[in-house]
Amino acid sequence: MEAPWEHEPADLMEQVRRAPGVPTLVFVTVPEGKTAKNRLHLDVSPIDRSQEAEVERLVGLGARHADVGQGTQHWVVLADPDGNEFCLQ
Repeated sequence: MEAPWEHEPADLMEQVRRAPGVPTLVFVTVPEGKTAKNRLHLDVSPIDRSQEAEVERLVGLGARHADVGQGTQHWVVLADPDGNEFCLQ
């Protein structure tokens, strides 16, 4: 069985960067802690620095590396201080 990311176009990140609008996300604190797998997964891509520099910056801000069974891929999986996973392209 193929993983979902194996169906993405190779230039997906470039397509997103060229999109006419800039996505906006709002994060709201909730009183409950994380109890199950995230219902939303974010893939983010730095626009002003390398992937490695962004990983270093985010880890310095409290993110940590996360293993979600991704194996060897071109992206890095991180988790925020509350354990919410996201991928850095």
